[in-house]
Amino acid sequence: MRENNIRIDSPRAWMLAARPKTLTGAAVPVIIGLALAYTDARMYADDVFSWTAAALCLLFAFIMQIDANFINDFFDCLNGTDDVETRLGPRRACSQGWVRMDSMKRAIALTTCLACACGLPLVLYGGLEMILVGAVCVVFCFLYTTHLAQKGLGDVLVIVFFGIVPVCITYYIQLHTFTWQVFTASMACGFVTDGLLIVNNYRDRDTDREAGKRTIIVRFGAQTGRYAYLGTGVTACLLGIVFVAEGHPLAFVLPLVYLVMHTFTYLKMVRIDNGRELNICLGETARNMLIYGLAVAIGLLVI
Repeated sequence: MRENNIRIDSPRAWMLAARPKTLTGAAVPVIIGLALAYTDARMYADDVFSWTAAALCLLFAFIMQIDANFINDFFDCLNGTDDVETRLGPRRACSQGWVRMDSMKRAIALTTCLACACGLPLVLYGGLEMILVGAVCVVFCFLYTTHLAQKGLGDVLVIVFFGIVPVCITYYIQLHTFTWQVFTASMACGFVTDGLLIVNNYRDRDTDREAGKRTIIVRFGAQTGRYAYLGTGVTACLLGIVFVAEGHPLAFVLPLVYLVMHTFTYLKMVRIDNGRELNICLGETARNMLIYGLAVAIGLLVI
């Protein structure tokens, strides 16, 4: 038995390790990519949109997110980054002793294989280049926690792998091309998702500094982190002007609801400033991110 009566390697322990709340970050870019593809597919006489491919994209994204969570849990525990006493964020399975390290290694191998198995059929829809895309996603899934996040490159990777790659590739799988408008929308999605990392790093800035983790906030200070957090939401909504140019003004207007909520979360983040209470802002940011994704998708799909 362990804290909160969580048995070692129990279903509840694995549920906590999988971090289901983070699946929002995996779902939103795929939803936006699918909404863009479905909207543009209307221009074709043939029924070119594949619901099977859409389901596979979502499944691949979900499994890769869980895989990334397992990798993060394992290596942060291995490297001593997740200290039980000083950690401000949600508790982690390995460091709490809820999941054995050997069990987590096997789970990482399993989820990586499952992701590859789900992604492989996408070759039938997007071509052989999907193998390269999948391989890059798997490699950077490991590199993020083990090396790149420590060097302050987390924000760049989030914009790329939670914005540009999933939105553009999801669109490409459906229509075998992508446009500058799709790329702009993917950048906006990346900025929205990066807000989640910023508030996480803002909360952990003191412990990250002690651990030698050189995030942007550690390098440039808490005020920069606050401005960056607000700026991600503002930038994402400004980039949404591309939807107006494409004849979908609602896809620009509806996400303004997200911007209002994002601003309120920013003000709360400024007020709280430090400590575990910032986890409230983390939860609100995940909620806001989902609202943004749904707002863009609805704005695109409404005729």
